[in-house]
Amino acid sequence: MSGKSRTPTRYHQLIEKIFFDGYREGITEIIFERTALKGAAKELDIRLPDNLGDVIYAMRFRVPMPQAVVATQSEGREWIIELVGRAKYRFRLATVNRIVPNSNLAVIRIPDNTPEIISAYALDDEQALLAKVRYNRLIDIFLGLTTFSLQNHLRTSVKGVGQIEIDELYVGLDKYGCHFVIPVQAKGGSDQISAVQTAQDIAWCTQKYSRLRCRPISVQFVTSDQIALFELTFDGDELKVVEERHYKLVPARELDASEIVAYRS
Repeated sequence: MSGKSRTPTRYHQLIEKIFFDGYREGITEIIFERTALKGAAKELDIRLPDNLGDVIYAMRFRVPMPQAVVATQSEGREWIIELVGRAKYRFRLATVNRIVPNSNLAVIRIPDNTPEIISAYALDDEQALLAKVRYNRLIDIFLGLTTFSLQNHLRTSVKGVGQIEIDELYVGLDKYGCHFVIPVQAKGGSDQISAVQTAQDIAWCTQKYSRLRCRPISVQFVTSDQIALFELTFDGDELKVVEERHYKLVPARELDASEIVAYRS
């Protein structure tokens, strides 16, 4: 599925049907359950995909909402889909929030430590991105901490929300001995940073590691060898960027002394 496609897909048709079954002018949220997909598919005479969850996942993280749904949004607001329990969701009208890499930001060139065999066999953008971040210790460099990858593609659950997946989870410490938990979301291609996913990651870290300081990170390919890192936080219900840096992975022979000295200032 492509977010740029103008032809409604069956995913869009199903989500649009569920939305308008519950929509009334002026409301700001609509609760629904995953089983609603079966009823919508029957009424629309659409064959359901084998993985029902992928329909909702796609709308949450990969593709834009159906145009008919977007047309109901008020200025500065947009519909998002949130987990509110096991197999239970809600459409919520939230503040518009687009976080994309800043094209005017200076790029920091660092030696590429990615093993060539990893580059050769990485299966997709997200997997390749997480591997490059891990092998080049970009989380350490970006945050100024010593960090360790604890687990990737962590499937877990949050009370009152339901099942979530954290792309990669790091733990770390600073020079004072303070401990940190660092959930990382990885975005490849045209995917955008998700406020919903960040909120879920923070909620789980608060639930599981309440004594550790949580510093949520998003990483995104700008090009195949340039990676944008964002530290994120919430101001009310709006996702904000604490810091953004862009790193370009290059062979060590391409770095020169003057470039390295220039970074000091």
